[in-house]
Amino acid sequence: MSSRSPLPLIAAAAAVAVLAGCSSTKTTGGEGKDVELVKPGKLMACTHLPYAPFQVKKGQKVVGFDVDLVDLVAKDLKVKQEIVDTPFEGIQTGEDLNAGKCDLAAAGMTITPVRQKNLDFSDPYFEATQALLTKKGKAYKTLADLKGKKLGVQASTTGEEYAKKQAKGVETVQFEDLGLLLTAVKTGQVEAGINDNGVLYDYAKQNPDTKVVAEFQTGEQYGIAVRTGNKALKKKIDEVLKEARSDGRYDAIYKKWFGTAPKK
Repeated sequence: MSSRSPLPLIAAAAAVAVLAGCSSTKTTGGEGKDVELVKPGKLMACTHLPYAPFQVKKGQKVVGFDVDLVDLVAKDLKVKQEIVDTPFEGIQTGEDLNAGKCDLAAAGMTITPVRQKNLDFSDPYFEATQALLTKKGKAYKTLADLKGKKLGVQASTTGEEYAKKQAKGVETVQFEDLGLLLTAVKTGQVEAGINDNGVLYDYAKQNPDTKVVAEFQTGEQYGIAVRTGNKALKKKIDEVLKEARSDGRYDAIYKKWFGTAPKK
């Protein structure tokens, strides 16, 4: 989801031991190198639902901007993407990747120094910043306006970290996922919610009784994560993203999910 952010991360050393016992298969990677995959014929992608428009379940299928980008990688490897919905904490600590639950994580995840200690990231593929969502008609325009009020945050995200540092005198209420946070704003359980701008604008478009009232220039970038040291898969992801940007496929996917071409 935009910048799901880092709280101090739990060490995942124990999970590395689990990886040694995991079976894997190989497929052709970049420059003749092999890419090891957890399951034959599958590119297993960890995410945490819902995080529209990056990943969201529609009927029996998970769709979204991140899903379409990872499909490009899967197609290049001549395999099918399979999505694993898992708690975000296990993604950002590297625990799920180290345990062999998935090959990569595509979860609207901001690249941060803390996360880079636990994961290897692709080149950035999306620019994001934090934003503030309220019910329409509320007089809140800044975090200062919320002093003495309740602000919803999503656990383990950059939005939560930003609120901790900047929302002085504001009571933060933590939610496990974005869906619960957005429902809390809509029902008045909290006065406002902070999260990545991409997901909040998408929600406000679908729910016209809510509105994005502010953005905070945090200068975040999303990356697709792989297990630390998985150079072959990281290289393949970077190659595919670079090609997609140059041949127009990235722009087409961006416009499909955001309704406009990306800024150049």
